Parts: sequence; structure tokens; C-alpha cells
Amino acid sequence: MKANAIFQEYNDHILLTYTRMPAIFVKGKGSVLTDIHGKKYLDFFPGWGVSNLGHCHPKVMGAVRDQIGKLIHIPNNLYNPYQAKLAKELVRIAFEGKIFFCNSGAEAVETAIKFVRMYGEGKRHEIITTINSFHGRTMGALTATGQDKHQKGFMPLVPGFKYVPFNDLNALKASLTPQTAAIVLELVQGEGGINVAAKEYVQAIRQICNDKKILMIVDEIQTGMARTGEIFAYKHYGITPDVMCLAKALGGGLPIGAMIVKKELADIFKPGMHGSTFAGSPLVCKAALGVIKAIYAEKIMKNVKAQGPYLVEKLNELKSKYDIIKEVRGLGLMIGVELTIEAEAIFKECFARGLIINCTQGNVLRIMPALNVTRRQINKAIHILDGAMAAVAGQPQKVSS
Repeated sequence: MKANAIFQEYNDHILLTYTRMPAIFVKGKGSVLTDIHGKKYLDFFPGWGVSNLGHCHPKVMGAVRDQIGKLIHIPNNLYNPYQAKLAKELVRIAFEGKIFFCNSGAEAVETAIKFVRMYGEGKRHEIITTINSFHGRTMGALTATGQDKHQKGFMPLVPGFKYVPFNDLNALKASLTPQTAAIVLELVQGEGGINVAAKEYVQAIRQICNDKKILMIVDEIQTGMARTGEIFAYKHYGITPDVMCLAKALGGGLPIGAMIVKKELADIFKPGMHGSTFAGSPLVCKAALGVIKAIYAEKIMKNVKAQGPYLVEKLNELKSKYDIIKEVRGLGLMIGVELTIEAEAIFKECFARGLIINCTQGNVLRIMPALNVTRRQINKAIHILDGAMAAVAGQPQKVSS
């Protein structure tokens, strides 16, 4: 099928809910994507962080190949060994608790919202989230998302939500009422512009939740599975959440989500209160087990802790050359480059030159390479980004030291 015909099929038959780049991809391996014409792209934003181990990682592919000829799906009123094994592994690497499996991050957040309502027993129902957060696009998750631009046109939203500025403890305290049942927090706001939560802020929230019997819900949908240099970002903060939402990288490319709750809370949900038809299938659970195995066997977190600071260092070198770079920030290999101009032109120029990154919040370049990225690949990405900035903003406006 020719490229123009594929573009036309999209235009004719697929809802226009995405702004797509003009390339058709047919193959991926590691940090490299190949399009229909054979052009190779260095992928430094693999699937919004879904492909944390790069495309078609051998341990994930091996698990999928082994399972797909045996059993793909069974309903959740039957048992399958890999769902049990994956739950045990997640509890081992996270905290003592129980798990509900689903298919996406938004579904994990929806599950958490329903869990809060049951926890409140009809007496408490309010949920506090932060401005510029992003928790998904289904109605509950959309309401939890603290960004008007995503909510516009979808009113009325789900009642019972409040929004407070990120990293502002006083504002959060002022929003508390006897009706407050939960606080939902991203430790690094991804779509919000790579804003990192302060340690003292997170620890203070944990204490508030302890004192007032409020659920602390951490959204690790993008930060989870080693993205920040720890298996889960909350481990940087010396706290344990009551509820954690996972998805994206957990399945290595296959759709899976999960909500983990502390064991002492697990009996809140009873049979029939919640469900998900496709969730926790043998196939996706086997893939997720491959992801966990690879992260530990290949010392992925060690690589993140080495390459993350190196990437930040190289980006700060660009900052010394270009006045358009205001700040470089992030945690592990979840990095934002805030610009003084709109980021779209640079994002598009990078794409044209064979580098895939992302732009968010208008003026932030979001860079999230595969966690097994090499220094050589980082140097190549920096070279392309340097050229793109020069092309868009003109020649460097500072002399590099």
C-alpha cells in the first residue's frame, strides 16, 4: 500500500483526534524507528513512555511469542497463572498490597476514583488534584486532570474535585475540608511540562494523609517502571502511597494498566463492584513479566542514573548557546526543556532531521528516550537538536564556554 493511499485512508475513515506527523512507520528496534520509505528515526519519545525498553525488546518479544500460540485471553471469572505471577511481582517491587488489572492509565485512574468513593462510605467524596496535572481522558480521569484546555467542551464534569497549584503546600492545606477523601499526585507532571515535586512537599502530603485518614494516590502511569531511575518515582521521596496507578511502560507495548492498594485497604472492593473485560490477559501479563525481568537483569535503573545526568548536561550545553532555552529540568530520563518561544517549530524540525521528541504546554520540549539509551545515541540526538535550534532560532546567540 502506497503512503499517499494510507494517508487518504486515515482521512476518510479515522476520527481526527490526533495531530499526526507525516510519516508511516513499519518497523522498530531499540531506539530506532523505520518508516515506509526506509528512513530511520532516532526515537527519544517512544510511545509517550510506553516503550521504556525501546521497540520490540527481546525479553518482551520472547514472552509474547511463547504465549500467543497457547492462550491469548480468558475472562476474569477464571484463573490464569501469569496474572497471579505478575501481581506477586508488582507487590514485590512496590509495596505490600493487592492489585486490580485494567487496560490503560485512564482506566487505572477511573478505578482509583471509584475506590475513593467506596472508601468515603458516602460521607467523604472530595478529591484534590493539582493544576497542570494530567490523569487521562475518560470522564473521571479528565475531571481529575487540572487543565481547562482538556476539559473544554465536555462539561458537566464529575463532581467532587478540587485543583491546587503544584508544589504549593499552603494552597493544598487551605483546600482541605471534612469531605476530603483523597489527594491525587503526579510526582513529575509529564504533560504538564516536566514539573518535579519537591521532596518536602510530598512528605508533608503523606503526613497530612496519615493524620486525616485521607488516601494518598500517586499516579505513576508515566513515571513508573524505572523512568526516573527508581522502579517507581515515589521511592525517591521516602514515602509509600496508599494507592498507585500504573500503565504505559508496564506492558512493553501491549495495553495494560493496574491499580495497587495497600493490603489493609484491599477489602473495600467487593465482587461485582468493578471489572474490566480484557484486563490481565495471559498475553499482556506475560509481556509485563518480561518487562520487569529485563529492567532488573539488564540493570536498567543503573543506566538511567548514568545517562539521565549526562543528557541534562548536554542539554545545558545547548542552553549556554541558545537564548531560547530558559530551563532544563527533570528526573532520571524524564526531561523537559522549557523555551522562551513556542516549541512546535523545533519539534517539527527535529522530526524532519530524524529525531522524535515531543512538545507540551506550548513551550516545553519533552524528551524521554528508552531507558537503555546509549551515550552515543544521546550525542546523536543532541547534534540533531542543536541543528534544529540553529535552523529555527538562527545561529547560536551565545558563545559556548
